[in-house]
Amino acid sequence: MLEARAHAQLKALLRLEGEPRWPHHLTLSRLVARSLRRGDQTLVRLAPGSDPSWLLGLLVPLALAEVPLALVVSPELRQRLLQVELPRLQAAGLQLPCWEGSTAPPPDRLWLLQHADLVAAWRQGLLADRQLVVPEAEALEPQLRRALGVTLDSGDWEVLRRSLPAASASLLALYERLSRRILARPCGPLQQVAIAPEEEAPLRQLLGLLTPLPDPWPQWLATAGDGWASWAQVDPVLLQWQWLRQPLEPLAAMAGLWEQRGAVLLGQVVEGGGLGFRPQVEVRLADPPLQDPLPLFAPQGQALPNAPHYGSHLLEQSRRLVLGQAGLTVVLLDDEGLRRGLASGLAAEFGSRVGHETTAPEANGVLCCSWSWWLEHQGRLPLPCQLVAATLPIASLEDPLTAARVQALRLQGRDWFRELLLPEALGRLQRAVAGLRRSGGRLAVLDGRLRRRGWGRQVLQALEPWVALQRLLPS
Repeated sequence: MLEARAHAQLKALLRLEGEPRWPHHLTLSRLVARSLRRGDQTLVRLAPGSDPSWLLGLLVPLALAEVPLALVVSPELRQRLLQVELPRLQAAGLQLPCWEGSTAPPPDRLWLLQHADLVAAWRQGLLADRQLVVPEAEALEPQLRRALGVTLDSGDWEVLRRSLPAASASLLALYERLSRRILARPCGPLQQVAIAPEEEAPLRQLLGLLTPLPDPWPQWLATAGDGWASWAQVDPVLLQWQWLRQPLEPLAAMAGLWEQRGAVLLGQVVEGGGLGFRPQVEVRLADPPLQDPLPLFAPQGQALPNAPHYGSHLLEQSRRLVLGQAGLTVVLLDDEGLRRGLASGLAAEFGSRVGHETTAPEANGVLCCSWSWWLEHQGRLPLPCQLVAATLPIASLEDPLTAARVQALRLQGRDWFRELLLPEALGRLQRAVAGLRRSGGRLAVLDGRLRRRGWGRQVLQALEPWVALQRLLPS
């Protein structure tokens, strides 16, 4: 059976390479092999920050399977796969022929797809009965949302006007009216302005009467209904804007993707993240128990993020945390204006040690960045000695996409905070501190909501095991 072959091959490979750092290689290999053989839908939840060597336990059964497969990867994982993992398999005598392109490969080739390629293949009906393997399941929804989305800029409007000269004056009038409305509104720190359905309705009515339309206007016209969010990304300096439209639930927009198809999804998926299908097999592969709890500095009585003195509170507490630390300190804060002000204040105290979203910090530096930037780049940065969460990574309702997703849950009478914002924030928090546990560093949370809100207990539970720091001592 495939399970036994994959187990034996992986065991020999691990013996050849030495002691594995990740303890679940053989278990993962058997799970994946069983799912591929039976055509099951399987969800494997990995612990946040799992060692990336777990990919080997996935790839060995893929190399031995004799069923049509498609592997969905991000650009970063594709690079690792081609430059690191495939040479490891070849050194052990295993071949994993990969096919890249817009046409479906022969059944004996692994079709390597990025998320935009998956959307294109699904739309064209090229997936057929191929089983899907998704090794970054936690990023599947946001990646598909971007791949399904449509972006329009001023150049697309010009192309549309040139292709429809009879409607050029009407299109110009609609564009100018939209521009006046968008540029007159406050766009907040994200420089984004929501576009309501009634504002885009006149354009939809006009384009519905005109054919054919140049790309990407047919795709934009097809994104009708309440399941999509529209907003403008504004450049206040040039007084220009881009129109973005993305689905609220991308897997609902790709209805039928999982039907009658085997699928293996692996990743750091939080509880409740069902990803649009009901797996027949669901397994959690946790890390070994930690020997030492995470030191956590989160005193009572801290200021709330909406308090007028919150900026000075952050600066004072961050200064205290940085003093006496010999290693890298990372300060996480999503509000760009507040983050840059904090970086400037710390630079006045600590000089060139302070950097803003740089991938080359000093050994004893202070790195100020957003949560998304840290999650994207932490694998290429040295492990910090401390992580300072200036605010918890709860998505802001000033983001039009988040606001639209929240509104959709409100209309259904659901608890949008505990069903959407809080689980996503906990997932980001757990992934962000995973490296901190390996380095033996400490975590500081300066967001007063942790102690003053009832849901703060869930945040503390997600950080288990931890030990409270009552005093700040130099390293």
